[in-house]
Amino acid sequence: MTQDVGGWFRTAVDGAVALPNTAAWGPGTGDFGRTSHDDDLAAAAELFRGRPTMVLTGAGMSTASGLPDYRGRDAVPRSPMMYQEFVGSDLSRRRYWARSTVGWRSFAAARPNPAHHLLAELGQLTPLTGIVTQNVDGLHQAAGSRPVVDLHGALSRVICLECDHLFDRELLQSQFLALNPRFAEHLEQLAADASQAPDGDAEVDRTHDFVYPNCPICGGMLKPDVVFFGENAHREVVEEAHRILTHSDALLVLGSSLTVMSGLRFARRAAREGRDVIIVNDGVTRGDDVATLRLHGRLEPILRRWVSMLSAS
Repeated sequence: MTQDVGGWFRTAVDGAVALPNTAAWGPGTGDFGRTSHDDDLAAAAELFRGRPTMVLTGAGMSTASGLPDYRGRDAVPRSPMMYQEFVGSDLSRRRYWARSTVGWRSFAAARPNPAHHLLAELGQLTPLTGIVTQNVDGLHQAAGSRPVVDLHGALSRVICLECDHLFDRELLQSQFLALNPRFAEHLEQLAADASQAPDGDAEVDRTHDFVYPNCPICGGMLKPDVVFFGENAHREVVEEAHRILTHSDALLVLGSSLTVMSGLRFARRAAREGRDVIIVNDGVTRGDDVATLRLHGRLEPILRRWVSMLSAS
């Protein structure tokens, strides 16, 4: 997709706007490559074993599915398009949809990786109250996890900002290509260039003449059904995520740097209310100071070890 999705989200907190530093969304710093000892993995398993636990996931969950993250060691610096820029500028929408058209193929081809499947299996071994994900790829659902709250929406949907009608993004792809034969002609090469970008964040030149459709029902503006930077998450979605945390004794954070407040708020609330907070990430996170136990490493081997531990007990 384009640079408007993935890690550049925030929501209002207590009526205030909490924006991360967006000067350079690129490689994070510190603690990459560390691996926690097996004793620490066992200690973490004891913290959530048999206890209602909410799971909060970030971009690190999907890197093995071919969807690069935004804050990992190999992340490419990006500058986010603001929600106000998208809705207020025809040229910005042309750029967005052009890049989306190029990046869609690789994004739509992504499938759940072993970490997604292992997390679904973990939910059969210990009571996970729900998965709250900052990702917009739908891979938790595809792997069989239930329930899943898409905190930032889903790229598989497009919404009309006038009539609220939802459309299938895959069905719109053929319209984009029909309206823009130059892009269709060179799509293979453009898609190859975009394949290593987060959420298909394709770098595409000369987008000023890209043609995009309006809503076929009311003629309104179409927008991906995801939360852009500078836009609030849907209140009912945030409330559902908080309800899951309310019914949980612990919070397990997987693959998120917690850079933005929309995810960090749950770690802070959990710690404030006396819940155990277990954070697993390759690299530092903004929530390290509230973690009951902080683990380092890749998600697949850690989740595989937990499934083994809980299966044996």
